[in-house]
Amino acid sequence: MPLLSGVTVERVIASPPGPIFDLLADPRRHREIDGSGLLRDTFDGPDRLCLGARFGMGMKAGAPYRMINEVVEFETDRRIAWQPWPAAPLLGKVIGGRVFRYELEPVPGGTLVRETWDISKERVPLLIVGLRATTRSGFEKTLARIESIVTA
Repeated sequence: MPLLSGVTVERVIASPPGPIFDLLADPRRHREIDGSGLLRDTFDGPDRLCLGARFGMGMKAGAPYRMINEVVEFETDRRIAWQPWPAAPLLGKVIGGRVFRYELEPVPGGTLVRETWDISKERVPLLIVGLRATTRSGFEKTLARIESIVTA
């Protein structure tokens, strides 16, 4: 694995892409699907995301902090991605820029959901590469939560 690579996790979910995308495009529901356990709440965002939309997330990893996300990729029922930046401007000079991306591909039996943590645009990627294993585990839990919601 290249030193500065991100993480990608895939899962086939027995659902058409629409309900999965609708869940991902609703920032108010992100806490329900968050497998990392870091997300506390969302704030200052639309009910449904679109390209260029911004929304905030209250997070906690030891201490509480806030991130501001901008939707940087959006193709209905196919792809959505957002790029988070720390709400604290000084911290944003050191960290931020990674992209969280979901790609949905219809396959026999449902939808292949691919979640990617793309660190190619991270300000200082060496500061976060050690989080790969934790990120992979969180993504596996997130995809399982998405599946349980859309197949209930």
